[in-house]
Amino acid sequence: MRLAPALGILVGLGWFAALLVPPIASSGNLLDDPKGFQGIVWGSALTSSPDLALSETGEHVNGYDLKGSPPPLGDAKVESVRFYTYDGAFARVIIRYRGKTTHEQVMLYLQTRFGPIERTPGQMTRGLNQQYNWRGPDTEINLTYDGRGERGFVFVESRTLAPRFNDSLSETGY
Repeated sequence: MRLAPALGILVGLGWFAALLVPPIASSGNLLDDPKGFQGIVWGSALTSSPDLALSETGEHVNGYDLKGSPPPLGDAKVESVRFYTYDGAFARVIIRYRGKTTHEQVMLYLQTRFGPIERTPGQMTRGLNQQYNWRGPDTEINLTYDGRGERGFVFVESRTLAPRFNDSLSETGY
């Protein structure tokens, strides 16, 4: 009957070791946090930017489009780039694109610029819906690609300001 205490010790050591190991589904690290987008720092006011035009207004959230055509992401030509503020503070960019080739170019750019993706559970590399995430101290980048419709979205956002977008959601409905 000496087996029971030894087994108990082994189980206890196993649980202790499990606490020391980081979770498998961790986000990818952002190697070079841009602290904004295209040189515009998170929290900046966009109202005085000569390159942006107000395109969407709301009580707390305003959207701005570039006056010219959207800049490419590396070799990838994107459909649109929209900048968002919350209570006047720059907090998020949403980039839209179409096509499998463009998706591959966007992925190459993001991995070259911000670091390789981690092939962990929660980050799909194939299939109809693919999701990737890079996280830095100030910036989080999320990419979602719909393989069926060949549509992609990249969210580049401030880790401290973007959660405030949830504050303007209704608590009683959608």
